[in-house]
Amino acid sequence: MNNKSEKFAESSSADSMPFLLTIDEVASLLRTSKKSIYNMVYRNQLPGVIRIGFRLLIQRNDLLQWLNERRTLSSGSDGR
Repeated sequence: MNNKSEKFAESSSADSMPFLLTIDEVASLLRTSKKSIYNMVYRNQLPGVIRIGFRLLIQRNDLLQWLNERRTLSSGSDGR
């Protein structure tokens, strides 16, 4: 991981994150690869995607809400 990604991972509280996240930042936050993030975007599995020309950005609030919903769903599972 490069210094920029490490810095982002260390300060990933909602208040310190920018409104629009880059693919690098999302990959760091989700602890996965950029390729996985691009695949999720391609499959429409990631919320808050904004395309500006060839750039892909992710809305912070949409991503955090999606993560919170997924955490809530998995916390009620019985481990099957």
